[in-house]
Amino acid sequence: MRSARGRLTAELRSAREPSEAQLHRFGEFLNRTYQRKVPLHWEKDESLRSGFRLQVGSDVYDWTLDGRVRQFTDYLRQIQPGEADLLPLMRQAARDWSLAVVPEEIGQVLTVDSEIATVGGLEHAQYGEILLFSSGVRGMVMDLRRGELSCILFGGGEEVSAGSIVRRTLKTAGMPVGDGFLGRVVDALGVPIDGKGRIHAESYRPIEAPAPGILDRQPVNTPMETGILTIDSMFPIGRGQRELIIGDRQTGKTAIAIDAILNQKGKGVVCVYVAIGQKTSSIAQLVENLSRRGAMEYTAVVSACAGDSAALQYIAPYAGCALAEYFMYQGQDVLIVYDDLSKHAIAYRALSLLLERSPGREAYPGDVFYLHSRLLERAAHLSDELGGGSMTALPIVETQAGDVSAYIPTNIISITDGQIFLESELFFAGQRPAVNVGLSVSRVGGDAQTRAMKSAAGAIRLELAQYREMEVFTQFSSDLDEATKRQLSYGQGLMRLLRQSQYAPFSQHQQVAALTAALHHVMQDVPLDEMERFRTELLEQLEEELPDLCRRIDLTGLLTEEDREELLALSRRFLASWQAAGKRGG
Repeated sequence: MRSARGRLTAELRSAREPSEAQLHRFGEFLNRTYQRKVPLHWEKDESLRSGFRLQVGSDVYDWTLDGRVRQFTDYLRQIQPGEADLLPLMRQAARDWSLAVVPEEIGQVLTVDSEIATVGGLEHAQYGEILLFSSGVRGMVMDLRRGELSCILFGGGEEVSAGSIVRRTLKTAGMPVGDGFLGRVVDALGVPIDGKGRIHAESYRPIEAPAPGILDRQPVNTPMETGILTIDSMFPIGRGQRELIIGDRQTGKTAIAIDAILNQKGKGVVCVYVAIGQKTSSIAQLVENLSRRGAMEYTAVVSACAGDSAALQYIAPYAGCALAEYFMYQGQDVLIVYDDLSKHAIAYRALSLLLERSPGREAYPGDVFYLHSRLLERAAHLSDELGGGSMTALPIVETQAGDVSAYIPTNIISITDGQIFLESELFFAGQRPAVNVGLSVSRVGGDAQTRAMKSAAGAIRLELAQYREMEVFTQFSSDLDEATKRQLSYGQGLMRLLRQSQYAPFSQHQQVAALTAALHHVMQDVPLDEMERFRTELLEQLEEELPDLCRRIDLTGLLTEEDREELLALSRRFLASWQAAGKRGG
């Protein structure tokens, strides 16, 4: 403790008054430890049944029963951070452990406001450190000022009151990680919330970690196939890439991410889905859909739902990223979905305003760009020296009335390696997925495509761009020549071909076959309302007649000229028989 003039003083508390000899030993200890004479006075405290507590400034030497138990528990955590057979561990630890004479820095809650607590007395606490309140609630230091600090609370603010004791943990915020998290649903602190019992954590990773450097990375050149024809053909995603999914609410953003997860089945890719600010019922439905289709076996879900505190919503994507990094540094490929970062920014804005930080554009704090850049930069394709693992990030951002020039969308567009823009008009017109071909882009491009896909996709983007331009132009003209009508019909057929049902991702040979047939005008005369049935039956015929070709495309990613001719010959034969069957039926 400090006197009114700032002089260091010591306060000794115990149930029994110490003897003169004991007081003398305390005085010698204080002089030796603090290199000066420290005035000591004793105060009776009946609550301390055994031992004593010595407080010197913010340092506390706790030799009570509770203090010794707490010190022993901390020692146990250090030697075995995960779970194990605790009985032999505790026996061995009890033999090895001895009570250490080390001070514990103790603070006191000054004020509590919503999810923010102001704490005094913790002079050596660091930014990002976890603090433990006497009620058991944990908090994270977010603001350091002279004589006090502010921290965000991971529990209810009503459980913390002014005057209560705060202890340092000397640890930064972290996430327990391990293979046991696959198939489970956890909160932003790594605590399971799916009712399936505790999870064995193999290690502990800080939620904030520096992104891999340039020399620790290698080029993004391996496809992360989503199974969605529109994306894999025109906006390919590579392993280690960051591809933004952006659009208004209810335009199918989450559906694309879920289909991408489903398509990783059997491909050795670990998936992490981070839900931020969503309804609990929506998260439960998503987990049910993944479980029903066998995807939860390789997927972990980190949930910070709308009912959770802004603090938990703030740390959720970093916690999910720490879990994904565990697998990445083991040499595995990981797909992580952040759904969505606009709600994450809103949670951070709420915390920043409560911390009295200066608001900027749209009331967001000045460091909101760094909020997402330090998260998304951790996605990488690691060098072979580091195991060659990868983390592919699919952040999702919600726009208002299609405004991609708003603050958060423009920030994240500038961070990511491309974006898939979903348009409301296309969605309500029945085009699912409602990808706007003109505004969407992948900056990795053909480097993340197999040769077969690159060859099959050809100039489909150019064909669709010409169709969209012609479609706008022909709205002002009623008299069209035959060539223009045929071009319009071809473009409409391509758009209809790209329609795809949810939970039905295509394999690579299916995509290659459909694109090869369509871009060689095999489907030119197929009626639009029959396009989906024609595509389905064509692919079934292909897999029945040419199974070796299908397998070869999937395994090698190559499409030779002979293979192309064989595909086209089968497609034309099928078209002729399909048209003949239609005439007979008619």
